[in-house]
Amino acid sequence: MKVLFIGGTGNISTAVSKLAIQQGIELSLLTRGESKAVIPGAELINGDIHQPDTIRTILDGRTWDVVVNWIAFTEEEIQRDIDLFQGKTSQYIFISSASAYQKPPTHPIITESTPLANPFWDYSQKKIACEERLNRAYREESFPVTIVRPSLTYDTVIPLTFGAWREYTTVDRMKRGEKIIVHGDGTSLWTITHANDFAIGFVGLLGHQQALGHAFHITSDELLTWDQIYQATAEAIGAKANIVHIPSDFIAHFSPGHRGSLIGDKAISTIFDNSKIKRFVPEYCATTPYKVGIKKTIDWFEADSKRQVINPQSNELMDRIINAYETGIPNK
Repeated sequence: MKVLFIGGTGNISTAVSKLAIQQGIELSLLTRGESKAVIPGAELINGDIHQPDTIRTILDGRTWDVVVNWIAFTEEEIQRDIDLFQGKTSQYIFISSASAYQKPPTHPIITESTPLANPFWDYSQKKIACEERLNRAYREESFPVTIVRPSLTYDTVIPLTFGAWREYTTVDRMKRGEKIIVHGDGTSLWTITHANDFAIGFVGLLGHQQALGHAFHITSDELLTWDQIYQATAEAIGAKANIVHIPSDFIAHFSPGHRGSLIGDKAISTIFDNSKIKRFVPEYCATTPYKVGIKKTIDWFEADSKRQVINPQSNELMDRIINAYETGIPNK
């Protein structure tokens, strides 16, 4: 099976690329060559998908069984891909986002039939628009689309709310015993998925003829509170989490950039029903508990001091929010 990944060396896609190669898939990666990730066995095609005229020339005469775009975020980019790959692939997989699901949900269990509606986050709204264009293309133009909606998935990123992801700021605060912020009261439920687990479900969809026209989320079945997530992260470095609980809307007042990712996503308890991906890909089962996965991620960061980025602006923001919140609390 011949597969083209647009991207393929990111936080989630690297694990998928490696597993695809292991399973004998003939994988090509269209990248700008900026990532340091190495995928032995994959063909590298140097090019910028955002320059469609150049890409059309680079890909001229080539076809694939599957094309996956890991880095499409707007309806315009989707239209570009439809124009580029119509008639040149038997399956086009779009990476959407589980944040596109209805916020707040009218039912606590999230399935693929849960409505898509997120009035809080522009990122999610753009993903919804992408899905709507692809579904029209499937119905009206026979474009062979499959949609995948990851939730919070990690490997080479730290999946916390503040001073994390590609930063080491919050982990450094934990090491020093500094206060850290957990939104709400820390008891809302969340699901975090390791990229190695996600890859099993995703690779099982490649070339799956019954998956055309369908959407899937692929997540762990492990449910943790946000307090448990932060506590497990602290334990991975031999520390204790000095947690300050702060309401999400209070945080968003000081940091409007967090409004979407909190009020439009992480502040809401989310329980995913994974029965659909398990029905289509029977071998799918997430086996990496967060407590184990985050230790691997921390070890990866600590293997190279250049990865341990401490952002002074993130520290200043967290201190400012904590100070403002605690100043407003009367003394007992």
